[in-house]
Amino acid sequence: MGARYALTVLFAINLMNFFDRQILGAVGEQIRREWGLGDTALGALGTAFTLLYALVGVPLGRLADHGSRKHVLAAGVLLWSLLTAASGFARNFWELFAVRLGVGVGEASCAPTSISLIGDLYRAEQRARATAVFMLGLPLGIGLSFLVGGYVGQHWGWRVALFIAAGPGLLCALAALLMREPERGAVESAAIGSRRRSGSPYKLLLSIPTLWWIIVSGALHNFNMYALSAFLAPFLIRYHGVTLAKAGVVAMWVFGLSGIVGLFAGGVAADALHRTRPNGRLIVATIAIAVSAPLMFLSLSQPAGDIVAFAVLMGAAAGVMYAYYSTVYSTIQDIVEPSLRGTAMALYFGAMYLAGASLGPVGTGLISDYFTSHAATAAGVTDHTIQALEPFRGAGLRAAMFVVPLLVSLLALVLFAASRAVRKDIEALHAWMTSELEPLPVINR
Repeated sequence: MGARYALTVLFAINLMNFFDRQILGAVGEQIRREWGLGDTALGALGTAFTLLYALVGVPLGRLADHGSRKHVLAAGVLLWSLLTAASGFARNFWELFAVRLGVGVGEASCAPTSISLIGDLYRAEQRARATAVFMLGLPLGIGLSFLVGGYVGQHWGWRVALFIAAGPGLLCALAALLMREPERGAVESAAIGSRRRSGSPYKLLLSIPTLWWIIVSGALHNFNMYALSAFLAPFLIRYHGVTLAKAGVVAMWVFGLSGIVGLFAGGVAADALHRTRPNGRLIVATIAIAVSAPLMFLSLSQPAGDIVAFAVLMGAAAGVMYAYYSTVYSTIQDIVEPSLRGTAMALYFGAMYLAGASLGPVGTGLISDYFTSHAATAAGVTDHTIQALEPFRGAGLRAAMFVVPLLVSLLALVLFAASRAVRKDIEALHAWMTSELEPLPVINR
């Protein structure tokens, strides 16, 4: 099986990765109302997934660098699919929280193994586009999850939506086993085989300044993306007054399918600029994120009921944000040697999920609950029970979501700083890969 088959399978797995991950965001408002939850609890369901995802990702990354990546990936897909189905049997908040922890364990296998495989299937000048194809599963998975989850949830309930989400992953696990396992470093310009530098792999990776900036950028980006994924549909339902099914359709376009253009345009632009500038990929990322911030602010500023203006502005903002994946993920391949790429992705994912994704949903939920109580108090309401606060939840959530464009602006600055550091790190890696003698494991700068 060749590179195209492998990339197709990796795309399909990533699509189901984000479909299963996002499904609670699509039906979250239904769950919240059934169990009488606040936004902090609703956000915590998103945080549950990220906690074990971050913790087990690093050892899985090391396993991907030493063992069969396709077997690690297939096992992970099988596990998360079965646990997604089990989520539909949860009888209360804590049971659902516990099962979602397990879903995170399975999905932690996806990114380290897949990005490592892409790095050994495609040459450097093709990686941003190949990464864009793989990451196309993100907007399509999220979009389909909103569409299917919203429709199925409204007609048959959120449990049925979870059962449907689990099925296709079982086929993806089988397809992963049929992939060809490429040799590490086989497509590099310098034939290094499996040669590795000595010393702690984590110390080696953390000696790369650009990787530090990229890790910080990942925390900021994931905070924003997971805040939006958890609360976009509830925001549309509460503030703009749409049904669960319509919220799913709008969210599919705004936060899902809009990302297709950003991913591919970002990948093509990144590869083109990389040919003339070593920091070209990160320049493209910086520009895309800088454009996103004001568009997102304007979208949240639209009055209640003006769905068209909100959708156009938020769709444009989210669309260009997706360029982050095809540009930043391929940059990691540029600065990390082939034998450590799985570990690098796992380290990056672990940090950005613990410091970003785990805080995005629950942090936004806490802020939303605060502003909801504040709005109720301002209206003279002294009873702050769950039911009494319902009329104020739309205003509270809207106020909380303005934290996202603020952090998007900060993210643009972090990416700009990374673009200033990446040239030296690319040159250092190239010098080692083309040298006959191995330098010291850590370069002090």
